[in-house]
Amino acid sequence: MSRRFRRVVLVLFLSLAAAAQVETAEQRAARQLESVRHQPLLLHAFLYDMPKGGDLHNHLVGAVYAESFIQYAADDGLCVDRQTMALGPPPCDPKTRPPAGAALDDPVLYRQMVNAFSMRDFQPGAESAHAHFFDSFGKFVPVAPRHMGDFLAEVASRAAAQNEQYLELMVEVLWPVMDLSKNLTWSGDFDRAREALLAAGLNDSVAAASRTLDQAESQMRSRLRCGTPAADPGCRITIRYIATVLRAFPPAQVFAQTLGGFELASRDPRVVSVNPVQPEHDYAPRHDFSLHMKMFSYMHELYPKVHLTLHAGELAPGLEPPEDLRFHIRDSIEIGHAERIGHGVDVMYESDPMGLLREMAERKVMVEICLTSNDVILGVRGPRHPLPLYMKHGVPVALATDDEGVSRSDMTREYQRAVEDFGLGYPELKMMARTSLEHAFLPGPSLWAQTAPFKLTAACAGDTPGAPPTYQGCRNLLHSSERARVQWELESAFVRFEEKF
Repeated sequence: MSRRFRRVVLVLFLSLAAAAQVETAEQRAARQLESVRHQPLLLHAFLYDMPKGGDLHNHLVGAVYAESFIQYAADDGLCVDRQTMALGPPPCDPKTRPPAGAALDDPVLYRQMVNAFSMRDFQPGAESAHAHFFDSFGKFVPVAPRHMGDFLAEVASRAAAQNEQYLELMVEVLWPVMDLSKNLTWSGDFDRAREALLAAGLNDSVAAASRTLDQAESQMRSRLRCGTPAADPGCRITIRYIATVLRAFPPAQVFAQTLGGFELASRDPRVVSVNPVQPEHDYAPRHDFSLHMKMFSYMHELYPKVHLTLHAGELAPGLEPPEDLRFHIRDSIEIGHAERIGHGVDVMYESDPMGLLREMAERKVMVEICLTSNDVILGVRGPRHPLPLYMKHGVPVALATDDEGVSRSDMTREYQRAVEDFGLGYPELKMMARTSLEHAFLPGPSLWAQTAPFKLTAACAGDTPGAPPTYQGCRNLLHSSERARVQWELESAFVRFEEKF
């Protein structure tokens, strides 16, 4: 009996030890990433399939690839200037301004147009990288008015193919509001300017912006065959919009756009935020930065429910005087009420950078990290990029594409950069995917009770993503909260992905 008892105890001990060594699905996925970390092609295949949550910093027009612009320009009968590569309306001239469609039969012209519309093959010289990047928009923008729905279809389809669940797209839909500001006498009195714009028909201009989104979404659904058996996976992507404010204009026009953006976000649930765009180092954005922050603070008091993500710190030493690198991120948070910061590259050049990092961590201000964009525009990469510092100090971060078409990137390659340049592993990538949805501007309570580490809320703690929830509390949460529902989709995608290993 004694030997038999010892044998039973030994078998039980060995069984428990073996059970303790059984890897979880997440651990197996992490081990798989480590096994391909130094094999770029296999790493790309792994990351392409990996669920990625949301892309929260994505300019719709900049997300379209140059090849698409050329085709749309050909379809629309536009011309291309052989010297500047800028598109324009007819009449065309075969020698100096041939039809854009000529590029479809002229490999040299086609190559020149792709390079002019993007960062492909760019080599700094007489033209800087940031100048080439931002100037490219003026070359292809004549295509935009008729093809917003096509742009949505391209971006949604690409995101779905890479296992993304959510997009917040920055869109230029406030042009009708810009027209109202032409007759506005700017005195710096925000109340008076707002009253004048409302009296001039701001509400009608905001309604026109909503109709632009209606038309674009209808065009997108048609192109993706949504609602049919042949529907593109892009139909499943949840899409919301951020109204952009072109900040390189005079104060009256910037104020009008900002007011229009807040009004639009207050009325149209598809529009979840307002964000100033255009190069931070241009004259007006630089000269009027503090004024713009006061505008956003003023609007925040009037429209407190409108979320804010602000471009700030998309700068590097030498691009602006050192003094201008000292305050943009902090003022965007403390004056502009930013809940998220786009880029935040120059954080360590701000006054009291360590204090700013602590403040961002305490206030949970998330940073939208755009690795490829920061590299090709600013030349900031590797150890000069603040991503590790943000992570070390507990500042929420998520990867984003910025302008994937112009930069010739996509979300998978952003993840691959994070692995190759910063040594991130699967747990860190998974955390950033979850963080993207935790800080998305979606309505409703979160699926998570805490985020460090992520822990399911009590209502869903007894359920396992990947299968329909069994508990009524979890079903109620997913039914009532769009945020929780998209987060559940991400967790279910992780279950399916990790089961492969």
